[in-house]
Amino acid sequence: MSASRTRCTRWVAGSAVALAVLFAGAATIASARDEGAAPAPRTPSAESADAGFARDMAVHHQQAVEMSFLVRDRTRDEDVRRLAYDIAHTQANQRGMLLGWLDLWELPKTAPDGQGPMAWMSDGHDSPDAGGSHGAHGSHDAGGAAHGGAGFAAHDGALMPGMATRTELARLGRAEGKRAEILFLQLMTDHHEGGIPMARGCVERCTVGVEKRLARGMVEGQRSELDLMADMLAARGAAPRS
Repeated sequence: MSASRTRCTRWVAGSAVALAVLFAGAATIASARDEGAAPAPRTPSAESADAGFARDMAVHHQQAVEMSFLVRDRTRDEDVRRLAYDIAHTQANQRGMLLGWLDLWELPKTAPDGQGPMAWMSDGHDSPDAGGSHGAHGSHDAGGAAHGGAGFAAHDGALMPGMATRTELARLGRAEGKRAEILFLQLMTDHHEGGIPMARGCVERCTVGVEKRLARGMVEGQRSELDLMADMLAARGAAPRS
């Protein structure tokens, strides 16, 4: 592919994601106002699960979008490129909704002083089976939700469970072909397994109905992608890292 065509492809893809974020945010605010035609719902506080989930998942999603664009430039495999596009499009859209809610609630996009990532999950009220287990991934779901991120120490740019480190992102940016495909699938598997407990935490704790439904959809969609990525890794003679 020529350099000019590559730049054009990146520009088009980047523009598509940017537009998706803008439209998602606008649609979210409009739909939220429409749903509040009856008595207006109470606005969540900055310390609430609703706000905490919106902030943290927006950060988590941003890295998934970044990894997806990285691998699209490192492989010609259409299956991996298609998966990467789907993840980038879906998670950029969802990120726009989450940030749109924070704007609607007039809340900051950074956590209150003294409240670290996923602190909103550490209240001792986790349900061990909210949403059920899912085959080989069930233990990861339950363990992550039970700890609420409390046992995770941020390091090398990885702020929450499942997030890739700066070192891993650099490795993905240097890899080519099959090596890039395997590393992307492994990193994204870890990413989903870290994000699912967070989404389940919102299903259990969030009070805004539309946000709970979005979180439930994240759980279902990412579980499906975990199965797909396990099959794709097996086809390449590899397996998830964890």
